Amino acid sequence: FCTPCLQECLKPKKPVCGVCRSTLSAGSRALDLEKQIETTETTCNGCNKKMYLSKMRSHAASCSKYQNYIMEGVKAVTKEPLHNTRSFPNRFTFPCPYCSEKNFDQEGLVEHCKALHSMDAKQVVCPICASMPWGDPNYRSANFMEHLQRRHRFSYDTFVVAVPVPSLQDYDADEDDMMAQVLMRSLRDK
Repeated sequence: FCTPCLQECLKPKKPVCGVCRSTLSAGSRALDLEKQIETTETTCNGCNKKMYLSKMRSHAASCSKYQNYIMEGVKAVTKEPLHNTRSFPNRFTFPCPYCSEKNFDQEGLVEHCKALHSMDAKQVVCPICASMPWGDPNYRSANFMEHLQRRHRFSYDTFVVAVPVPSLQDYDADEDDMMAQVLMRSLRDK
C-alpha cells in the first residue's frame, strides 16, 4: 500500500483494514515481516547498487541517479496538466444537516446524528450524498436517520481509495455499476 491509501484506512474513528475492511486494533509488531525486510535483497533502479530492503529508503534519499529515475517516471505520467483541485467537491468532511456543526468524517457524522438528532423529524439533505456526482443537493430525505444507517454503512472515500479497481476509483462511474463491482470484488476476495 502507498501512504495515502493507508492514511485513508486509518482516518475513521474506527480504522479498517485496506484489504478485508475488518476493524483494526492495536497489536504487536510484525516481527516476521521486519525480518523479511532485513534479509531481502533488492537493486536500486538508479545506480543498480544491491542492498537490503531495510536500507533502500535511506539510500534512495541520497542517490541522485535514483532521484533522476523517479523524475523521469513522473514526467512520463504527467504529460497532461494537473486537474484544478478546487473543482472537486470535498468528500472527506461533512456538516451536520441539523445543527450545521462542521468537519465530521462519514462515521463521525453518523455517530453525531445518532447521539444528538435521532428524534429530529425535520427533512434534511444528506451532505454525503450531495457531495457525490449522482447526489441531488436539493433532495430532502424523509427519514434521514434511517438513510444514514442503511446507505452509509461504509465510507465511499475509504473504499474508493483502497480498492485497486480503476472504475471504483472514479466517482463519476454509474452508482449501480460501482455497487455491482463492489459485490463481485467482495465475493472474489473471500
